[in-house]
Amino acid sequence: MDDSVRAGAGPRVERLIVRLTLDEKISLLHGATDPDSLGQAGYIPGVKRLGIPPLRLADGPAGVRVTQHATALPAPVLLAAAFDPDLARRYGQVIGREGRALGQDVLLSPMVNLIRTPYAGRNFETFSEDPLLASDLVAAEIEGIQGEGLVATVKHYALNNQEKDRNSIDVRADERTMHEIELRGFEAAVDAGTGAVMGAYNKVNGTFACENKTLLTDILREQWGFDGWVMTDWFAAHSTVAAITAGLDMEMPDGTYFGTALKSAVQNGSVPEQYVDRAVRRILGVMDRFGLLDGSVPARPDRDPQAGAAVALEVARAGATLLRNERGTLPLTGGDIAVIGPSGTLPFVSGGGSAHVIPDHADNPLDAITARAGSGAKVTYALGEDLFGKAIPADALTPAFDSEGQDVGAGQTWTYDGTLTVADADEWTFVIHYSGAPTLRPKVLLDGTELFPLAPGYGEYFMGGLVTTAPDGLAVRRATLTLAEGAHTLSISAQGGDAGQLFRLRRITGATRAQDLTEAAAAARSARHVVLFAYEDATEGLDRTTIALPGNQSRLIEAVTAANPRTTVVLNTSSSTSMPWLEHTGAVLQMYYPGQEGAAATAAALFGDCDPGGRLTQSFPSDDDHHPVAGDPRRYPGVDGTEEYSEGIHVGYRWYDAEDVRPLFPFGHGLSYTSFTYEDPSVRWTRRGLDVSFTVRNTGRRAGIDVPQVYVGRSPDLRLDQAVRALGGYRRIALRAGERRRVTVRVDARTLSSWDVQRHAWVLGTGRRTVWIGASSRDLRLRTGVEVSR
Repeated sequence: MDDSVRAGAGPRVERLIVRLTLDEKISLLHGATDPDSLGQAGYIPGVKRLGIPPLRLADGPAGVRVTQHATALPAPVLLAAAFDPDLARRYGQVIGREGRALGQDVLLSPMVNLIRTPYAGRNFETFSEDPLLASDLVAAEIEGIQGEGLVATVKHYALNNQEKDRNSIDVRADERTMHEIELRGFEAAVDAGTGAVMGAYNKVNGTFACENKTLLTDILREQWGFDGWVMTDWFAAHSTVAAITAGLDMEMPDGTYFGTALKSAVQNGSVPEQYVDRAVRRILGVMDRFGLLDGSVPARPDRDPQAGAAVALEVARAGATLLRNERGTLPLTGGDIAVIGPSGTLPFVSGGGSAHVIPDHADNPLDAITARAGSGAKVTYALGEDLFGKAIPADALTPAFDSEGQDVGAGQTWTYDGTLTVADADEWTFVIHYSGAPTLRPKVLLDGTELFPLAPGYGEYFMGGLVTTAPDGLAVRRATLTLAEGAHTLSISAQGGDAGQLFRLRRITGATRAQDLTEAAAAARSARHVVLFAYEDATEGLDRTTIALPGNQSRLIEAVTAANPRTTVVLNTSSSTSMPWLEHTGAVLQMYYPGQEGAAATAAALFGDCDPGGRLTQSFPSDDDHHPVAGDPRRYPGVDGTEEYSEGIHVGYRWYDAEDVRPLFPFGHGLSYTSFTYEDPSVRWTRRGLDVSFTVRNTGRRAGIDVPQVYVGRSPDLRLDQAVRALGGYRRIALRAGERRRVTVRVDARTLSSWDVQRHAWVLGTGRRTVWIGASSRDLRLRTGVEVSR
């Protein structure tokens, strides 16, 4: 038995381990059913006779996910756009306080997997394509969470950079790529003191992450010195002996492998009990550190919804990213305003899956714009893109029935057998609205084909956030198919269940889309300003298939901008978006998923009440054919169950630079309502890194936010493939009109180093290094150099 198995965790923990029975030890190593559930994701029962309290574990990348109301913060990708670790710390403090106030002990967040592919369904839940920025933000957020007494769990360790085939894909990455790119954020989380780490679903170099000794012991424990516990992602365990000996400590959410199977393994000798003790020691050690074993944990605070809302608003305003602004389109001034698009009247709070939070409130952008515009302005609204369908014409159904509202009583069954007559061949999207559980969703058959079957596994859970709930709260599902002219058989069967249910059956067709476009263009033509809200509804468990906007939105934008070039497109999207319509717009404002205060923040950015201070933390490709994983299925989504990170260290903007490909918008890009210049650069090398100093001057007529960025070039002394340039540091600053400020940005020695696979260690990149100072990875305004030496 090696020393890492026997290492102690303090006298209180050691005394408890001696007193615990085998059954009690094992009960601490896997999830169980909470007898008093608060709607959280997981539960560990504790050992009452020894004073070991239970643990409740809640999802929480953008707020605490339980059945009660919580502050719905902007998505982490919007937080990251502020380039502000101090703001990330306060973001974490809100979640930490609310988690404890809502009865939770462990937060299953933050996520620090890099944005490697634009298709990944959870890009909105994480920070960046750049390892330095991701590291800074995850460390600060963890400090904020744990400073409030809630245990943070960094996830998903490791290389969980896509949702497609996430339960089985074997991710192949070399040692250097892992350390320099994906693992750097996890190492920063460990340095920040994270109490827990969540293992990923996927395999890494042939072995599932949750039983991967290289990840769980060699790197996490021995290289980084992590002393907390490792849990699985939900249902991500695959073994008993291999997992616990590799370094896994806790199986969630049940005990398939770490329950009875683990007890049997101990009893038959295939798992020495010391491994069980090791896992228990790690869990109890964190609990002891947080005061959960000796009663020193502070009393649970009350929620402070006002304080949470204030931070949510601040983050959403700080991360608002202005991508384009031509002809003085923004800020909005006097005159009539047309608001267009479904997410103009529907608050887009968050993406789907485990990031969903029940907010205290969430206003819609139309109301916020109307209130901000004031009584002197006329604000009109046009739908533009129909998400929830229009009534099926009564004369199309034989026999007729009320497709707009069928009530099915408790314990009753309602059936329909008839004909749907289609006047002209067209694409139809059928939309079902229903109030029952997914298992009670009305069964609808068209020409014998079921339109809305239950999705397999957790598919029903991972269905998106905005588009799966109607404004009145009914659940929504869709099915699209091309219908020939003439009669089609239609059969419906609906169960009332225990409580009864209401359902509606609607349709969206080419004809209804054309009508919506015509109305939107007319509204745009009659207004001075247009604010068009476009959406993309991402969710855990499902990757995007394109970076184009879904549905009819591109045609909508083209029609509206043709009618009125003073159109601002506001993007409520999860990640990068292609924009074939870009040159026809006046402005584009990226708001991602802005949380419960998103409407107010959007209005503030549109009217210039705040400077849009966000910058892109990911490169935006021009289309689906020009990005780091395009055209190579081995890179994404994988071939025959295996995926290769053959781009190596060239992730994100590094790939665009290496391949000389022009992105639609580069990493770090974002406009202001004023202008800035950089002057007088100087660089000084110390043993800790570079001190890069320069002067920033606001050359415009109003106050504004700038985020100057420092990039560092290759080392001539390292015989390794290196990035053309890599982010070395940054600074978010606010300057009054005409103000200038001397800024110093520290570039740490680690950022100037590369991973040496022969030494299995970092090696400093010495020699003459080029240093750039700019407003993005492609807007490099100053250049200098410095000699780096050991």
